[in-house]
Amino acid sequence: MTVTDDFINALPKVELHVHLVGSASVPTVLELAHRHTGHHVPTNEAALREFFEFRDFPHFAEVYFAVNGLIREPEDVATLVTGVARDLAAQNVRYVELTVTPYSHVSVGMTMPAVTEALDIAAREVADRIEVAYVFDIPGEFGQDADRKTLDHALNHPPEKLVGFGIGGVEQDRLSHQQSIRDAFRAAVAAGLHSVPHAGEMSGPETIWEAIRELKAERIGHGLNCLDDPELVAYLRETQLPLEVCPTSNVCTKQVADIAAHPLPRMLAEGLYVTLNSDDPPMFNTTLTNEYRVAARDLGLGRAELADLARAGVRASFLAEDRKRAILAEIDAVQPA
Repeated sequence: MTVTDDFINALPKVELHVHLVGSASVPTVLELAHRHTGHHVPTNEAALREFFEFRDFPHFAEVYFAVNGLIREPEDVATLVTGVARDLAAQNVRYVELTVTPYSHVSVGMTMPAVTEALDIAAREVADRIEVAYVFDIPGEFGQDADRKTLDHALNHPPEKLVGFGIGGVEQDRLSHQQSIRDAFRAAVAAGLHSVPHAGEMSGPETIWEAIRELKAERIGHGLNCLDDPELVAYLRETQLPLEVCPTSNVCTKQVADIAAHPLPRMLAEGLYVTLNSDDPPMFNTTLTNEYRVAARDLGLGRAELADLARAGVRASFLAEDRKRAILAEIDAVQPA
């Protein structure tokens, strides 16, 4: 059966892999670029869209941190949260685990309590439209200082809705402070936070094994390169460890040559547990709804497979069980299991 936009729009969804700064819409970035000085982010739309054309992942990271440098006040943080919440709610998204990199905000002069207060205020403000939870993310490029301060923030100044602890950025940069990262994750998990590191996006299976064995990952951000290791594929199939897959992002950051080459269909054929996500949607000119459209149009998934991806996201989330059952029932009403 042909998958229609009406079906995709009606499908209740959750979003498990989306970054706060990367979710800033083009108008929001332009507003911040005009508001602040001392940066090199373009201040007109055409130039900004060109700025968002990435040569490779390091270039994407450079642009991402340039935009991040525009977030200088707690009010900017709250504005970003309410903006992404509004955008997701309009796509029939019921719940989001929003990745925040608090180190980058504290590094420009905000206090940890001020960042947390902004996150709490924003989550409460949008609660009637969408449920927001947070994942605190270590920026892997910044070494042990980022590890320690992100953990300190998570343990001593957490927002009310903090559920997870992760790490992102250029994966190869983690080797210089690998033990520090392990220590931070060990402490975060001991405190009750869920482990959700990025791994296997721009490096090989060894990073995924590190996330599993040392960081005690409960989900893996991206995990694309697991397919290079049959033993790892077998492990992921057996354990059903969820992989947060973001197709358009992988193409835009040159981790995949084009959408036709994306490994999502093979991952599903291998019996791996996959969720569908948008990562940094305005930067990649996408939305979560569009990721479902891409999966149907370009990767050949049908209605039942898309509904199963939506169900997988709900089950892999850290929602309370009663909320999971409620959203799963909504999905079943659109596409029976």
